[in-house]
Amino acid sequence: MQRAAERRQRDGRDQGEQRLRGGLHRVLVGAAVVPVMLIAAGCSSDSGSDDGAGDGAKSSSASAEASASPSPTVQAAVYKSLPQPCKVLSKKTLEDLVPEAKSGKAGTSDEAGTRGSCSWSSLDNNGVKGSQFRWLNTSLLRFDSDVSRGSGEKQAREYFETQVQDARSVDGAKNTKSEPVAGVGDEATAVRYDLKKKEGSFKQVTAVARVENVVVTVDYNGAGFAGDKTPSSDTLNKLAQKAAKETVASVTKTNGSGTAGTPSSAPSKSASKSPSKSPSGSPSKEASASPSKSASKKS
Repeated sequence: MQRAAERRQRDGRDQGEQRLRGGLHRVLVGAAVVPVMLIAAGCSSDSGSDDGAGDGAKSSSASAEASASPSPTVQAAVYKSLPQPCKVLSKKTLEDLVPEAKSGKAGTSDEAGTRGSCSWSSLDNNGVKGSQFRWLNTSLLRFDSDVSRGSGEKQAREYFETQVQDARSVDGAKNTKSEPVAGVGDEATAVRYDLKKKEGSFKQVTAVARVENVVVTVDYNGAGFAGDKTPSSDTLNKLAQKAAKETVASVTKTNGSGTAGTPSSAPSKSASKSPSKSPSGSPSKEASASPSKSASKKS
């Protein structure tokens, strides 16, 4: 009996030791797992930090590339200068258009290389037999390229359209006709109309031409006074187109071959600052002022 009790006691101790060893084993295994998890979490955190640094580097690189991008450029203007306005027409042409004119009157301008104009008045006074009046004005406007406004040619095209439209919409004009003119610069249009003024009935022609970055406007009008007949609109139109063609040729000659320059990136002080202002007065105002002074001489 006593031996049986001792065996049971010994078996109980053995079982207790086994349970104790099993518990210690689980504790040790759990302790080993925790560092592994911490190490894994640390690796994951480091990886995220590296990715953030990479994004920052990419952003800095993109900013550097953006700041290093070239400044916007625009094609440089072809023509760099203008001829003297009072010398654009030959002596023969002036004799045909304004036969009694002694000399031209240059318009005032502080931008000689950008804008200019010249006008001529002619009065063939025959006393009681009547008089023939002619008035001619040539104006030139050159546009420089500018990054904020575009190329000189683009600005010139826009101004050309403005000048043609202005000629088509003169207040009080009648029988207005507009036609393209071939062989004069890159584009040209002639507008003619009748205009009644206190001095008499006028025939007016405005020929507008563009060559590269320069716009040429020729205003030509005529009237018959003291019973003399009004000049032919067809004749005036033909002569005005001749003057426009000759003025364009003078612009080309002044600039040599007229080859385009290199692109420009700097803003320039050009006529494009005020393209709506013509170098000369409007045709209707000039036609009104000029003949009234000249016609008084006929008496």
